[in-house]
Amino acid sequence: MYAVLDDRNQQYRVAQGDRIKIHLRSDANEGDTLTFDKVCAVGGDGSAAGKVGTPFVDGASVTAKVLRHVKGPKVVIGKFRRRKNHRKRTGFRAQYTMVQIEAING
Repeated sequence: MYAVLDDRNQQYRVAQGDRIKIHLRSDANEGDTLTFDKVCAVGGDGSAAGKVGTPFVDGASVTAKVLRHVKGPKVVIGKFRRRKNHRKRTGFRAQYTMVQIEAING
């Protein structure tokens, strides 16, 4: 069984037991349980066709457990203007929250 969930305008296709990285949830600590109520689609149970919401499926939810907070790869931005002796180098490293999908209800 799988579900497509919406978390702060990002959609993820998940199944039970999957580990995904979502944008940082600073209010969630390791071991906490998150419930995602915005489920766009549920399907794959084998017996019937899936359900697609308009925009969300009524009564469906996904429960996940927070594993840890992680940092993504560093992205280096370099700006250069020719003949001006202008060079600028900055970097960015996104922070994520790693969660494991516990159950799909719906």
